[in-house]
Amino acid sequence: MSEPTGAARRRGPFKVGDQVQLTDPKGRHYTFTLEAGKNFHTHKGSFPHDELIGAPEGSVVRTTGNVAYLALRPLLPDYVLSMPRGAAVVYPKDAGQILAFADIFPGARVVEAGVGSGSLSTFLLRAIGDQGMLHSYERRADFAEIAQANVERYFGGPHPAWQLTVGDLQDNLSDTDVDRVILDMLAPWECLEAVSKALVPGGIVCCYVATTTQLARTVESIREIGCFNEPTAWETMIRNWHIEGLAVRPDHRMIGHTGFLLTARRLADGVEPPMRRRRPAKGAYGEDYTGPNADGGTGR
Repeated sequence: MSEPTGAARRRGPFKVGDQVQLTDPKGRHYTFTLEAGKNFHTHKGSFPHDELIGAPEGSVVRTTGNVAYLALRPLLPDYVLSMPRGAAVVYPKDAGQILAFADIFPGARVVEAGVGSGSLSTFLLRAIGDQGMLHSYERRADFAEIAQANVERYFGGPHPAWQLTVGDLQDNLSDTDVDRVILDMLAPWECLEAVSKALVPGGIVCCYVATTTQLARTVESIREIGCFNEPTAWETMIRNWHIEGLAVRPDHRMIGHTGFLLTARRLADGVEPPMRRRRPAKGAYGEDYTGPNADGGTGR
C-alpha cells in the first residue's frame, strides 16, 4: 500500500529537498530548503546543509559562531504562516475550526471558493486524503498561481485530489453530490443558490468572512434561501501563556480577531426549515425589511 501524498516528507532523516525550520536560542525561526553543498548563513555564523542531510529530525547544529540551532521540519501551521502570499492566508486557528466544525473527513468531496495563497487548500487536502476531492475556485489567476506553487511545495508535487479552476464559483460550479462547501470571499451570499444545488442533503456550507456586516448579510441570505437549517456563527481568539518557574501569566499579545465563521446544513429537497422560536430584538430589522422574520417572529 503506497503512502498518502506528502507523508514521506513528514518523517525519517532529513533529505535533500526537505524544508527545515531552525530555532535559535531566542526562539526565532528560520526556514530553508536542504540542498547538497550549500551553506546556511546567519549573522551568528554559518553551517553546511550537508551537516543536516541524513541527520534525524530534532538534531542540533552549531554555526561557525558556536550558536546552537534546533532543526525540525516545519509544522503545517508554521508553513502556511511563512509561505509566499498573494492574498491574506486563513490562519491556523481558523483552519482548525473549519476542519472540525465543517466536519471535513477522509474521502470527502469538498468545494472551496477563494483560494488566496493556498493555506486552507493545504489543510483541506491533508484532511480529505488522496481518495477525496477538493475543487477550488479562485477569481484571480495570479492568486491561483501562487496558491498552486505553495500547495505543491508542501506536498512535494501535485496532489491527486486537487482541481483548481480560475473563475467565479457561481458561474463555473458544475460539481454535484458535494459533501462540504467552504466560502472564503467578500460576498458569499452571491454563491448560495449555486451551493444549495451542489450540496447533498445534510451537507455543510461554511463561510469565512471578515466583518460584521458581511456576517449579518450572509446569515440573513442563508435564512432567506430556505433550504438550510439555522446557521451558527462564531469567532475564536488565542492567548498564549508565559511559564517560567512560578512566573505564570498570559502573554501581553494575543491572536485576536481574524474573521468570523458560520456553518449551516443543507436540508432535504422540499423541506422547509422549522421556524425559529427565538424572537429577534425590537428594531433588529429595518422598517423596509421583508425577508425572514419580518413579522418579528410572531408568525403573523
